Amino acid sequence: MSYYRRLPLNPNKKLQAYIIGVALGDGNLSNPNGRAVRLRISCDKKYPLLIKHFVNSLQSLLPKNKIGIVGRGKNCVDISVYSNHLPKLMGWEWSDGPKDKQNVGVPNWIKKDKNLAKECLRGLFQTDGSIYKDRDYLMVNFVNVSPKLSNDVFKMLKQLGYQPNLQNFKQINGKLKHTIRLAKNVQKFIEETGYWKK
Repeated sequence: MSYYRRLPLNPNKKLQAYIIGVALGDGNLSNPNGRAVRLRISCDKKYPLLIKHFVNSLQSLLPKNKIGIVGRGKNCVDISVYSNHLPKLMGWEWSDGPKDKQNVGVPNWIKKDKNLAKECLRGLFQTDGSIYKDRDYLMVNFVNVSPKLSNDVFKMLKQLGYQPNLQNFKQINGKLKHTIRLAKNVQKFIEETGYWKK
């Protein structure tokens, strides 16, 4: 049995749902050494508290594993951890190409539970989302190119009682960019999910 398989995975479902949201947003899986799967989460350096939070959350998820941080260019860091628990937890494979090619989505066990959906949404919005003001009105949006993931986010927001708006924009590379915007009850959404980005 692989050393990386024996190391424990925290059974806390809320923590798992949150990390899955983060990984679905700005994470990717690979297997560079042929022995263990690596989750790498990219984060802009302008969010130092978020970087620290991701590191601490990954350490809580995999308490015996080493968490690495590597600078990538001027503005970005990669936070990574190795564990063979990751593909099963995430619901997608490192060997099947990019997430959008695999058309990844939120696991059903998260979508069925409103509390877990909130945790996952926080991770998704902290990575592929933004908070901003439009004519003094608070807004949040989520942008992604995976149709299934975008649809899952839209449905989870509806399930929690919100009224999201979905727009699709064709990019130069031919992919559709899905933008989900929330313009009503935004403060409630922020408080209910614990969403922050700094």
